[in-house]
Amino acid sequence: MTDERGSTRATILDAVIHLNNEQPLKADLFRVPEASDQGLLCTNLRTMSGKRPIFVDHVGSTFFFPYQFIRFIEIHPSEERRALLAAPEGTAGVDEPPEAEIEIDEEFLRRIREV
Repeated sequence: MTDERGSTRATILDAVIHLNNEQPLKADLFRVPEASDQGLLCTNLRTMSGKRPIFVDHVGSTFFFPYQFIRFIEIHPSEERRALLAAPEGTAGVDEPPEAEIEIDEEFLRRIREV
């Protein structure tokens, strides 16, 4: 996306980048990452508290993170998408069973705790 001056702007705001062995960072993405990409291109890099990371000189620079250094990326839905996903009040979400139907597999939980 370009603005009136022809410069490129980020279209996905406040994505959370979880790097390997590092604290998560917030950034603005230019587009949704695709499987064919070699890495993540972003701008406005900051810590979760909104401060400039110590390894960044200018927050507004463009950054490229190769995917080998990224565990996963959180992209929060926009306000319009969030409104579409919201279930009407008083009803359970489509994918959520009512609380009475939830069964806990105690054997599975026991195996997880042993690991």
